[in-house]
Amino acid sequence: MRVEAGRVLVDVAAGTPRTKSPHEPHPLERPVVRAPGPIRVLGLSTTAMDSGAPRYSGSDDLLASALAAAEADGCETQLIRLNDLTFEACKGYYSKAAHACTWPCSVTQMNPDDGLTPVYEALVHWCDAVVVATPIRWGQASSLYFRMAERLNTIQNQVTIRNRVLIRNKVAAFIIVGGQDNVQGVAGQMLGFFAELGFHFPQFPYVAHSRGWTAEDMQNNVAAVKNSRPLHTGAGELALRAAALAERLLDAEAREHIARGGRKAQPT
Repeated sequence: MRVEAGRVLVDVAAGTPRTKSPHEPHPLERPVVRAPGPIRVLGLSTTAMDSGAPRYSGSDDLLASALAAAEADGCETQLIRLNDLTFEACKGYYSKAAHACTWPCSVTQMNPDDGLTPVYEALVHWCDAVVVATPIRWGQASSLYFRMAERLNTIQNQVTIRNRVLIRNKVAAFIIVGGQDNVQGVAGQMLGFFAELGFHFPQFPYVAHSRGWTAEDMQNNVAAVKNSRPLHTGAGELALRAAALAERLLDAEAREHIARGGRKAQPT
């Protein structure tokens, strides 16, 4: 653009070459409509391990008990292990502008092989309830959990930029297992984050196990989780509480729009 003889002249040719070709809407962009069928419970494992040298995972073991109880109760279940998926970290497009963080995630749209696609599909379009299982790593949830959580900003950001709620009448519950402590800190982050995505929680929304800060004898921690009937029963009942709430929510009328006052990233 330049000004010449009192006139503003604009070159309509693009200043830089286009890097993204026009494309059809991504399949994840379809309307969120629950298909008929039984209550659907998703198990989401966030434990990282060497697949070539697998080890026992207490959080995975309790998650298996949770899904088994849900299935025995007539629910349809699905297990996704983040460790089996290959997905990129969040690219931070939201840090440039809120509207740069799109649904589906820009990374997913640009990479047809993005490993997080089945997680998006299951959370937004498939499940009625999700049970997320994590170990405790230095007082926090696993690194895979946070890698996923950053990419889930695409779901919450639809509320910010479009007043569009993708998660409606769905339930989340949590399994937290660690050789170290800080169960309540881990649970607090997970509850706060999944609440912002739009999930409901059952009464007593998590089960957890920790032998404390000094318990580095991991072989005993493994035995404590593996052999604890109360822990496995508790995980199963957690899944049943989540499924029961999800069933009650099926007939609930969800609000079309959410009042923005006091909400995250409200317009100013």
